[in-house]
Amino acid sequence: MSCCGRSLVSLSLLLLLPVAHSDSVTALTNHGGRLLTGNLNVGILWYGPIPRAQRKAILSFFRSLNGPDSAGGKEPHVSSWWNIVASYQKGATKLAVKVVNQVSDENYSYGKVLIKDFIKPLLPKATGGNPHTLAVIIASKGVTVQDMCAGSCAQHGLIDAQYYVAVGDPEEECPECAWPFLASHGKVGKTLLPPSGNVGADSMVKLLAGGLAGAVTNPFGDAFYATGHGDHLLEATSTCPDIFSSGKLLVDSQNGGSYNAVGDDGIKFLLPPIWNPKTSTCWTPL
Repeated sequence: MSCCGRSLVSLSLLLLLPVAHSDSVTALTNHGGRLLTGNLNVGILWYGPIPRAQRKAILSFFRSLNGPDSAGGKEPHVSSWWNIVASYQKGATKLAVKVVNQVSDENYSYGKVLIKDFIKPLLPKATGGNPHTLAVIIASKGVTVQDMCAGSCAQHGLIDAQYYVAVGDPEEECPECAWPFLASHGKVGKTLLPPSGNVGADSMVKLLAGGLAGAVTNPFGDAFYATGHGDHLLEATSTCPDIFSSGKLLVDSQNGGSYNAVGDDGIKFLLPPIWNPKTSTCWTPL
């Protein structure tokens, strides 16, 4: 494609950014509990009117988990991040992920405050009644997900033998969960432009990634975890806060968005750091 005699080429610049780093990282310990293994089927319930940009980013993230380790050999692929999650398993193999069900509840059937009592009846809707499917609840802006503003930006757990992950749009409710795309009290470092151009979409993907990693590596609360300040539970991504690269992030020259991984269809993401059990260090795609 060309304009005015000049080729339009989408370039990504490698830029050194003042990305905040945690002064100390608490090592995760394997407490011997079971992990989620095998193929991971996912059922999504879109709670409230989820904008198209957010659905697109989230579904692209899920599709990209099974992709190649590199995006054309130039940029780290989303699947390289997911392979670290898979490496928590003994004799680690590919952990295939597939979205098998989607349903919408745009009218907030259980109101705009999702405590666990209200999350419970949403789970079979998300999974289509299959308890072997991981239920993922995606809540729209204006919905408060229990504990999201109390140190846990993404929820995961077990309700009546049903595994689930629940995330919301943190832009208004909990801007600290939208960092580094929004300034937040207590966070040090430069705020970044979101790779998709949508703060909510990229924040929710970051939170969803953390929730999925926790659901796989600590589904019962007795596998991989550590105890942080005030007995706060630290898991695969939350033990490595504020570290998004080794110091360099890729920056899209078209919109200025910062990212550290690319999906199958070229969509860019800023994924959270994750504890690498093989090296006992925090790992990022860059």
